[in-house]
Order: sequence, then C-alpha cells, then structure tokens
Amino acid sequence: MLNTKQIMEILPHRAPFLLVDRIDELEPGKRAVGYKAVTYNEPFFPGHFPQEPVMPGVLICEALAQVGAVALLSHEDYKGKIAFFGGINKARFRQKVVPGDLLRLETELIQIRGPVGIGKAVAYRGDVVCAQAELTFVIQ
Repeated sequence: MLNTKQIMEILPHRAPFLLVDRIDELEPGKRAVGYKAVTYNEPFFPGHFPQEPVMPGVLICEALAQVGAVALLSHEDYKGKIAFFGGINKARFRQKVVPGDLLRLETELIQIRGPVGIGKAVAYRGDVVCAQAELTFVIQ
C-alpha cells in the first residue's frame, strides 16, 4: 500500500491536482488500484455545480490516469519519467460522483510499445461503475 507521500515520490502531481489518496494494490508495469475520497472541499465543486456538486468526468479520467501512472512509473524501466495523456477513448460516465463518495480507481496497462501505452481504467463507487475509459499515455 502506498500513502500520499509515497505516491508523490512517483508522480509529479501536487495539490490540488493530485487526485489519488492511496494505492492499495500495485503490480509495477501492469496494474494498480487506488482510492480517492471525494470531499465537499474539492476546489472544483464551487463551480461544478453550486446547487448540485458533481465531480467532472474529465477529473475522474485524470484520477484513473494517475493510478495508471503509478503502476507504470513504479516499474524499474520507467522510474523518474513522466507519463502524459495521449488520448482518452471509449469514455463512459455511468453515475454521478458527489461529495462523500469513495472512488475505487482501477487501471490495467494492456499495451506498451516504446514510449506509448494504453490502459483500461474503471472507477467504482462500491460495486457500481461510475466511469470507464481507455487511456493512452506517452512516457517522457
């Protein structure tokens, strides 16, 4: 299990853009499972939306990408590098994510060719799928 401090040793992200609180499962270069406790104090809620706070889908994708980046960048071949978004495909948003939700973020790296790879990512609230996407990343 990785705590926030250990995650920050792998990722360059910092508050308010670090969207993963902990990693509970990690297979370097293959997959990771992390968690994000969504609180009312998130900086995006005052504007999205004031009367009904909802976590933006693009930030759910970013949280999934950060979990995937932990899986990738914890592998010996990629330590010290940065994983950038190359694309988001097949994104589906199935349930709203609101303050008080605990998101389980699962990302599996399904293909890596040179500096480019693809991850299959799913965000859950309990056993309910909130979002899923295929994420393309570029390693630099």
